Amino acid sequence: MEANGTAGKHGLEGDADLQFLLVGGELVKIRSGSWKKSRFYRLEEDCKTLWHESHKVLRKNKTFTIDDIDSVRMGRQSEGLNKHTDPSAEERCFSIIFKGRKRNLDLMAASAEEAKQWVGSLNKIINNMRNLSRQQKSEHWIINCMRKADKNEDNKMTLKELKHFLRQINVEVDDTYAEEIFKKCDESKSGTLEGSEIKHFYDLLTQREEIDVIYGKYAQTEGQMSARDLLSFLLNEQREQVSMEDALKLIEKYEMDGTAKKKKHMTKDGFLMYLHQEDGSILNPAHNHVYQDMRQPLNHYYISSSHNTYLMEDQLKGPSSTEAYIKALMKSCRCVELDCWDGANGEPVIYHGYTLTSKVLFRDVIKAIKNYAFKTSQYPVILSLENHCSVEQQKLMAHYLISILGDALVSKPLGKTMPTNFPSPEDLKGKFLIKGKRLNKLDAAFTNNNTIEEDTVSEEDEAADCKENGQKAKPKKSKIKLAKELSDIVIYCKSVHFNGFEHAKDNQAFYEMSSFKESKAFNLAETSATAFMHHNMDKLSRIYPAGSRTDSSNYNPVPMWNVGCQIVALNFQTPSKEMYLNQGRFLPNGFCGYILKPEFQRSLSSQFDPNTLTRGPWLKKKIFHVMVISAQQLPKLNKDKQKSIVDPLVRVTIYGVPADNASKETHHIENNGFNPMWNERFEFKIQVPELAMVQFVVEDYDSTSQNDLVGQYCLPLTSVQNGYRHVPLLTKRGDVISSAGLFVHLMLMDA
Repeated sequence: MEANGTAGKHGLEGDADLQFLLVGGELVKIRSGSWKKSRFYRLEEDCKTLWHESHKVLRKNKTFTIDDIDSVRMGRQSEGLNKHTDPSAEERCFSIIFKGRKRNLDLMAASAEEAKQWVGSLNKIINNMRNLSRQQKSEHWIINCMRKADKNEDNKMTLKELKHFLRQINVEVDDTYAEEIFKKCDESKSGTLEGSEIKHFYDLLTQREEIDVIYGKYAQTEGQMSARDLLSFLLNEQREQVSMEDALKLIEKYEMDGTAKKKKHMTKDGFLMYLHQEDGSILNPAHNHVYQDMRQPLNHYYISSSHNTYLMEDQLKGPSSTEAYIKALMKSCRCVELDCWDGANGEPVIYHGYTLTSKVLFRDVIKAIKNYAFKTSQYPVILSLENHCSVEQQKLMAHYLISILGDALVSKPLGKTMPTNFPSPEDLKGKFLIKGKRLNKLDAAFTNNNTIEEDTVSEEDEAADCKENGQKAKPKKSKIKLAKELSDIVIYCKSVHFNGFEHAKDNQAFYEMSSFKESKAFNLAETSATAFMHHNMDKLSRIYPAGSRTDSSNYNPVPMWNVGCQIVALNFQTPSKEMYLNQGRFLPNGFCGYILKPEFQRSLSSQFDPNTLTRGPWLKKKIFHVMVISAQQLPKLNKDKQKSIVDPLVRVTIYGVPADNASKETHHIENNGFNPMWNERFEFKIQVPELAMVQFVVEDYDSTSQNDLVGQYCLPLTSVQNGYRHVPLLTKRGDVISSAGLFVHLMLMDA
């Protein structure tokens, strides 16, 4: 229990930034124009909890953990600070952004230097925590729970404290078993555990029998794994194409014992470290980076896309916010939607028309997009405009887009001649594309035939569908006047109405794209799948949720990807199975927001139909063997009830073409979220592996009501590594559960 604080200090002992946070200081907390209060903030001794004073009677001391923080932003980068502070205070302001829906913490320091110190120090300790291996986080988490269980802080553990500790780490054991462990470790017979006895208890608790068995099978050299033993494991179990040189590199990378490293051996601790790091993860480490060809035309990629991006909650009365755009862009969303309406004082606003959702200024949204578009990915961002504005406010929209985005805005075709195909994501790095209505053909940009000042065009298809969601009645497909200034910056994504695949083939230019309501798209995917796929070979398609989804729920994106649709727009603000699939689809290729479609969705000779699966290069029959072995340190779901322990089960699901969709689950294990073990085997037959995704879901079993989600992880089957692998688990909002995970054995083999 003396190890208290090592998680946060790991590698930072004596660091000046760490010391600054431990001392702390006064900051002004800002909630509104009138609510600005001075509060003292500091990092607690555990180096993972931030404390701040509160003037509330029942909550004098408030804390939050470093793990709760999503990011720290310098300057007036939140809506609150932008609205309630003077621009002159820009360099003194910063915001702490939390994971999930917790409200931002907006703060102001006494000076610019002090604000920089807070931001730099917080970011250092956040990154330090995130860079710890899962094994290190696991150890620190257990030690921290031990410390909390030691109620009188005497560095000793009584039987009662031991039982309390076990419940904290999500294990319910009967009194007899608890006494058994206690007596086994209490070698001094003192009635308490201390020093080496606590270490003995810790070792017993964290022993991984399944790892002992695997390691024991291959550790054939002085009780350890030699480089040759490790190579044998990598070839036979992990099925990796590796050499002796690769085995030696892993020993150098993960072995912590100096003596073993000199002998070119790997101890069990080093082996466990390897299994917990990216080399031992389910996700192919090469896919953590951009590994696909990014020089194909833009329409050859699936593009991570958001619907009604400005909404934080539901579609009828929830808040609109620049924060929603920032969150989507930071998740590598590459197509965001802007629903534009005339606002007060001649300023265009963004909100969900005909509803009670709040409004946000168009210019503020464009500024936020400019600042955050390329933080996590350099590849192009599409701004999908749903334009309801008057001509005057459209001119102002165009002015903001041109002046704020500057050279990053694509305002004319690339090259000096009329293009016949899309540029590539590589060509468009760091660029913005505008999707919207255009008054004339694109070739007008190369001629003098571009003199139309304004004209009437039909509104966007999505706007015409708004009757459907119970909003105020509105005429179907009304006309709007379009300003030349806004029309001229629509280059590669001109919105047009869909009139059938044959009509599109003969009359639609490559840069003219249609938007499809989900019901229409699903019908086409079911009845005309091959034609839909061919349509997407030289054009872009955008799919959007039905207007009836007023709760911001989502449709299943997989059938849309199966027919090659690129812009499959989802409500990013809603945690749901569909968003888990979206996160999984875009997880590889460096999480850049673009995934290259399979060759058979890009080749003009392809007759692929996901519904019938006639013979062709897409049929690569595989058998996917999955063994769910164990889980480690699953979180407690009901933290308010000390005796509430999860009863975990694991469900493995394949999503892809209809023939590949399948789901299988383990039995549930009662009262053990710490180290449940299943050792259950499943087998899945796969027809089209290039479109298949696998999802692991851990749930808390409940016989009387719906099971609760503990965590999940989803990724394309083509990114899965064979062999013994650890699977990280994500919360419903997509954040990593730091010390939790699954341990599985996987094998994808030719059928």
